[in-house]
This record gives sequence, structure tokens and C-alpha cells, in this order.
Amino acid sequence: MLSGPQPVPAPRLGGEWPLKHMRRSPCICLIMNGTSNTCNSSDITWPPPLRLGFYAYSGVLLVLGLLLNGLALWVFLCRMQQWTETRIYMSNLAVADLCLLCALPFVLHSLQDTSDTPLCQLSQGIYLTNRYMSISLVMAIAVDRYVAVRHPLRARWLRSPRQAAAVCVVLWVLVVSSLVARWLLGMQEGGFCFRSSRHNFNSVAISLLGFYLPLAVVVFCSLKVLTALAQRPPADVEQAEATSKAARMVWANLVVFVVCFLPLHVALTVRVAVGLHACGLLKTLNHVLYITSKLSDANCCLDAICYYYMAKEFQEASALAAPSSTKAHKSQDSLCVTLT
Repeated sequence: MLSGPQPVPAPRLGGEWPLKHMRRSPCICLIMNGTSNTCNSSDITWPPPLRLGFYAYSGVLLVLGLLLNGLALWVFLCRMQQWTETRIYMSNLAVADLCLLCALPFVLHSLQDTSDTPLCQLSQGIYLTNRYMSISLVMAIAVDRYVAVRHPLRARWLRSPRQAAAVCVVLWVLVVSSLVARWLLGMQEGGFCFRSSRHNFNSVAISLLGFYLPLAVVVFCSLKVLTALAQRPPADVEQAEATSKAARMVWANLVVFVVCFLPLHVALTVRVAVGLHACGLLKTLNHVLYITSKLSDANCCLDAICYYYMAKEFQEASALAAPSSTKAHKSQDSLCVTLT
């Protein structure tokens, strides 16, 4: 065992540090040429009861998420008669959630090792791609909902199944491209996988932008829709009830989105901000990141629960927002089908 502080050897030619010293040193923080840093403190240890609790939590999410999203995808693809904007967005959202859940066991396995193995890179690439695709699709649904409720006349040419499909294709391309860019930057900085703590702002900033920009759009569109629903004079009891249900669903979607994803990205922002200067905080921040990442995984199950209400209530809301001359053009997005 080491009895006291050990001298840190000088870097070899080319700026590389001896690998055996980096593996046994508890914390090394360096900034070379003002561009990179290394802090080898990524080990996350939990008491056995907590560790078992995390595994049980992940197992429950995996089983429920696969069942609920699989059922929802089957309904979207096999039981609904007409392709609508909402159906296209939600089908893509169900696919993204299913892919994330399928990658989850391999991500948990890769967390047991600190090396960037191909399995680690592939599983975490799929995991991150579908996390940020889910975030992007929630943003797209919020914009579609905003157009339907706030601009019902323009919605006749702004909203169509073909345009929704094009939006989904663009989002998939952007998200996959951003993850490829993050992978390339991560490999240059020393590692791509979650267990690596060698990343600097350049690679992580892609993920932060992939959340904070959709967050701003989702909050803006949700508040505008809520304002429009609150200002609408009810024509009768039925319309008042439909408006109230739609408002509750907007709040529910917004709260789920913020609660699931905001803590993780705040913690990631703090880690990037202090990681260059405070190795001592990294252990605590890694624990926080682990917990908030588990919280974000719950979004897969919550999405599946909201599918029915998101489709049904906003089919009604968009109809109520439109004048009588345009009500005939409302989308038939309801998931109200017989599963027999």
C-alpha cells in the first residue's frame, strides 16, 4: 500500500503519462495546452442494498417499458387505420424508447468496466441516440400541438403526415450525426463511455445543447398552449371538460419532461463546469449523475402511459381551437381502439 503522497512522474515525449501510474493514482488533474484534462475518479461504489435496489429498479423499468412500448407500437402500426401527424411522432417515440430499453442491459454491464470496449461504445451510443431522439420527438410533438391549438387555420397546411414523417427523418439524422461527432471528440479526448471521466466541454456540450434547446421549445409551446386553453370561453359543458383535460395533459407532459431530464443535464452541466478544476467533487457528481440517469430512464415508461391521452385529448383540443368551418379537417388521432 502507498504510505503517503507519491511523486508524479514527468510525462513522456508526446505528452503521454505512464499508463500504470494513471491506473493506480486516485486523482490526477491536468490541463495541457489549455485543451484537455484527466481526472481518474470515475469509480462509483454503492452499499449492497442500494446496488440491489438499482438493479431491481432497472429490471422493473425494462420489463414494463418493453411491454408498454411494444403494445403501443403494435397499436400504432396494426390497429389504427389512418396515418396522422400524432401517430407518426408517437410511433417514432415508441421505437426510440424500445431501442433505449434494449440497450439498457448492455449499458449496465459496461458500467462494470472502465475501458472503452466496442460493446461499451455501441451500447452507449444506441442508448444516448435514443435518449436524445426521445427528447427531440417530445419537442416536435409540442410544436405540432402548439400549431394545432394556437394557429388552427395555418395548421391545415403546416401539419400533414408527410411533413411529420420528414421532421422525424431530419431529427433522426441530426441526432445520429451529433452522437457520431461526440464519439469522435470523445475518442480524441481519451474515451467515449460513461465510465470515462476524461471528457471536456467539447464533447459533452453536444448533449447539453441537445437538451436545453428542446427544453426551451417545449416550455414555450406548452405555456402558449396553456394560455390559449385558459382564454378560450367554453361554449358548453362538453367543450369545457375537453379543454380542462387538454390543459391537464399539457401540464403532465411538461412536468414529466422536466422531472425526468432536467436533473441529469443540470448535474452534467455542473460536472463540466467544475471538472477542470476540482477533482475532489467528481466522485459526488458521478453519484448524482448515476441517480439522475436512472431517473431519466423512467421516461420510457411514462411516455407509454401518456400515449393514449396525448393522442385523444389533443385531437379534441385541436378541434375545439378551430372555427366551425375547419372542424371537418381535424385529425382522427385517437387511440380509442378495441384490442381484441
